[in-house]
Amino acid sequence: MMQEIINAYFDSPEKEAELIAAISRLVRIPSVKGRTMPGIPFGNGPLRCLEEALTLASEMGFSTQNYDHYVGLVDFNDKETKLHILGHLDVVGEGNGWTVTEPFTPLLKDGMLYGRGTDDDKGPTVAALFAMKAVKDLGVPLKHNVRLIFGTDEESGSDDIAYYYQREPYAPCTFTPDADFPVINIEKGSYKPTITGTWEQSETLPRVTALSGGYRINVVPPEAEASVEGISAERVSKVLSLVGKETGVTFVVAATDTGIQIHACGVGGHAAEPEKANNALTAMLTLLSRLPLADCGSTRAVASLTKLFPHGDYHGAALGVAQSDEQSGALTLSLNLLELNETGFECYFDARTPLCANDSNCRQVAEAAFAAHDFSFSGEMGAPHCTPTDSDFVQTLLRCYKQYTSDTQAVPLATGGGTYVHDIPGGVAFGCSMPGFVSNLHGPDERVRIADLITSCKIFTQTIIELCG
Repeated sequence: MMQEIINAYFDSPEKEAELIAAISRLVRIPSVKGRTMPGIPFGNGPLRCLEEALTLASEMGFSTQNYDHYVGLVDFNDKETKLHILGHLDVVGEGNGWTVTEPFTPLLKDGMLYGRGTDDDKGPTVAALFAMKAVKDLGVPLKHNVRLIFGTDEESGSDDIAYYYQREPYAPCTFTPDADFPVINIEKGSYKPTITGTWEQSETLPRVTALSGGYRINVVPPEAEASVEGISAERVSKVLSLVGKETGVTFVVAATDTGIQIHACGVGGHAAEPEKANNALTAMLTLLSRLPLADCGSTRAVASLTKLFPHGDYHGAALGVAQSDEQSGALTLSLNLLELNETGFECYFDARTPLCANDSNCRQVAEAAFAAHDFSFSGEMGAPHCTPTDSDFVQTLLRCYKQYTSDTQAVPLATGGGTYVHDIPGGVAFGCSMPGFVSNLHGPDERVRIADLITSCKIFTQTIIELCG
């Protein structure tokens, strides 16, 4: 009976239009992390989006609070809180390569809403808010409060949620709509060390004088740039063509007064799924390693980095850390940030480690590989997160998901993505991407399927009623 009521509430063109309009209000605000200022911990963009989201919730009749400009709180009632829903309003940078619309100009096309944050995580966060509104409009009495928390720093370290939970208690149940359905109860651990190398400046030619790629540790770099002195564009054209075909990355060469400038254009993506992107940085290393360069520090560094991080190695096989287990899957690894100049380099990779990974079979192995190339390194492993599959909470979420989909054989999943719940006892990720859907999150033309968001609204409504009713 309740399922029929919930379906009837959301299955209307008017409700769909309301949902799209609400999401679009937030997507239009470029909420990339900015400069920290007094009272503005994560920059103006995230704060503006937080204020707009709280306004949206207030318009729906909910009690709201701006919690020191770190997070926003939306409460259903004044009873004891049983459920926290954690969504985030900050987004990664817009990047390049958008073809359907501009990143912060939401556009509905073929049943999908395009724009930065439509999937990660403004769309799902608004879906959770609409679920709360549905419970309110339908007059379903709740014995416990559900609190929706608007975060503003998930993409850059989650200092917002850490700030909140340092001052407020955890809820008995917590989920974040910042991943996939059916439910993710295992989040892999992490290993994100800093690697550096130094050498004496050389005047020998030809040589690489500068190389850079990436803009965020958790994003596979869509672009890379390199400067090579003492060589002509004609001399590299054949190698450039071959490496371009091998990697699928587009290279553009321009002549300079002293040599050439090379631009690599790949496809960005989330570091947890590097196989869905095309790493421009590792492709650039491949190209540079095949040029007829003189023997010098930068040439040796390029050769070593190419050996340790070959293009297309998504699991750290070359580094010696590839491993997997049945519960959490395979280790993934992506070289995402690199800055190299005339006397040294600094780079970072992002590895998502399965439950079986540990200090001896991962960190120590990687450090031995770095040491073999005379590189310096620092960084510790982050622990994985696991909430038992047989817990009442996980089983309730799974049941609600199955109730509104045809996916009757669904089981909990593991992910390499890190979410707000990684350090929250008993927390899980729950929605909103449906199995098989490609949202292009962290890449160009990010999108969300509106029909899936409507289904998510229904699932969340049922979940709130079952957990808090």
